[in-house]
Amino acid sequence: MGTLIMNDKNLKVENVTKQYRAGKVVFRDITMEFMPGDAVLLRGPNGSGKTTFLKLISVNTFPTEGIIRYGDLIIHDKPYQYLKNVGLVHDEEALPQHMSAVELLEWVLRTRDIWDEKSNDKIGSILDHLELDESRFDEIGTYSTGMRKKAQIAAAFIINPSILVLDEPLRGLDQTSTVKVKDLLIQAVKRNTILLMASHAEADKNGIFQKVMNFPLK
Repeated sequence: MGTLIMNDKNLKVENVTKQYRAGKVVFRDITMEFMPGDAVLLRGPNGSGKTTFLKLISVNTFPTEGIIRYGDLIIHDKPYQYLKNVGLVHDEEALPQHMSAVELLEWVLRTRDIWDEKSNDKIGSILDHLELDESRFDEIGTYSTGMRKKAQIAAAFIINPSILVLDEPLRGLDQTSTVKVKDLLIQAVKRNTILLMASHAEADKNGIFQKVMNFPLK
């Protein structure tokens, strides 16, 4: 079984409100739709709701009201099915410390049932692109911040996802690595991936993003 195929691959946010406690509403009654090939940059100060919005899209938190659909699927009802389509980079890294980068990518492919005879080459290719050298065989727990970020990015892109949810993916990367990641972003959008990315960096010098969401949402 490969990535889940749906007739309608739009991502729809329908009347979504997120509230953490009484009186603290992050955003209210938000409705929007993202289509394949949309590249959206989330901008705003810390605490304005960008990470909360991405956590909703990646089913790491639930809406207080409203629903989010991917095609006909309500994503919070069927998170496992939905996440087969999603590549994630969280701002807070939570990687298995005793796996190597190579083992991490193999695990990602196998758990999505898309491991095949070309997978080892795909793993080597993306790690080469990101210039994660022979350390790719060492435990992630021994990696520097930049190396951990590269492993996380590789895990997000290795599945050729239909949706990319990226929270500050360029943080901790040097200039060369940043250019390499932007190349991956451009390729993903050309493949009609829905790209949602929060970044304080100069992320759009390459003209990747057609849309900007300014937070806090009104």
